[in-house]
Amino acid sequence: MATSKKPTIVKKPKAPASKKKVKETKKIIKLDPEESLVRLCAEGALDKKAEDIVVLDMRAISSFTDFFLIVSGTSEPQLKAIAGSIREKVRSATGLRPIAEDGFPISQWVIIDYGSVIIHIFHKDKRDLYGLESLWGDAGRLEIEE
Repeated sequence: MATSKKPTIVKKPKAPASKKKVKETKKIIKLDPEESLVRLCAEGALDKKAEDIVVLDMRAISSFTDFFLIVSGTSEPQLKAIAGSIREKVRSATGLRPIAEDGFPISQWVIIDYGSVIIHIFHKDKRDLYGLESLWGDAGRLEIEE
């Protein structure tokens, strides 16, 4: 007579409580969209070697924009390259296009308006002439690493 054996089920022992994995929490710093946009614009300017980058935080003193980004270039072709780099970087990352643009490299002052961020691209001689940083001296400043 054949005897039938039941299969044996082997249970794995549970891990001791001290060896259980603990879920790590990471601190995430979230920037507001306008600050992210102005930092993206600054990156685009830096890609084309813009100089003297200043970000004025206008939120506390202005009702028409949140940030001014002011940069300098040393030649008209560089001003054109900086403006193009900013537009391309913003468009490829966010899909946004400027609301308005004014000035030409030949005028040595180009303005790109994204509503919450207005970019001023100056030839370094014109920047000193207009002195936007002193005109808006009450504005706070954001640090941008060059």
